[in-house]
Amino acid sequence: MLHEAVQGQSPVAPVAFESDATPSAQANFQSYQIIRRNGAVVAFEPSKISVALMKAFLAVHGTSGAASASVREAVEQLTQSVVRALLRSRPSGGTFHIEDVQDHVELGLMRGGHHEVARAYVLYRERRAQERASHVETAKAAEPQLMVVDGGQRRALDLGALSALIQSSCAGLGTDVRHEPVLAETQRNLYDGVPMEEVYKAAILAARTLIEKDPGYSRATARLLMHTIRREILGEEVTQEQMQERYAEYFPRYIKRG
Repeated sequence: MLHEAVQGQSPVAPVAFESDATPSAQANFQSYQIIRRNGAVVAFEPSKISVALMKAFLAVHGTSGAASASVREAVEQLTQSVVRALLRSRPSGGTFHIEDVQDHVELGLMRGGHHEVARAYVLYRERRAQERASHVETAKAAEPQLMVVDGGQRRALDLGALSALIQSSCAGLGTDVRHEPVLAETQRNLYDGVPMEEVYKAAILAARTLIEKDPGYSRATARLLMHTIRREILGEEVTQEQMQERYAEYFPRYIKRG
């Protein structure tokens, strides 16, 4: 039933199509947000799930499917199913990554027996992923490199290394602790000629601002801070994974030096 309550939660309101969405229909979802691929956090709007599902059905059944009562009913029921599954995983509110939402849509289509539509949706996601990858490569080639000052020398920022550092700091902290929003926020606070020390401080602050979204970011923040301490003490870049071996080498020298 479309109006049945999720166990242990308040009832999920019927999801309208985007053109029919009202403030009251969206009010139940104010404590939920979506993390987009670029790291931006936006409001959770179930109506957009309906739109995506309808497009998938139209790709298989043609434009006449929009006028089909059975298609509209299937879209509404699937939307409700996806929303319930998402809310069940975050009963007190929280954030969903866009990829997780789309995974639930795929699963809902398969479980509902809409295999052709599910296949069309999967192919659409793959095509969009390829387009995004192509756009990223084009943008990387076109945009000027950000220069940083490291050890008194100007050099191009190694964005891959920075991304790997942040990704390592977020590893193993749960699916909701993602490196992308931390990296995006870090980059927004950088400028040409920024000292590397400030780059790492920007990453720490970026992770700290997300603690309200998920407490796991507090551990990511601590790991990034620990990286700056290691860098200051050892005088070089050492990852968290490398530290176990390096600590065994460094500690005896430290004791000997006094």
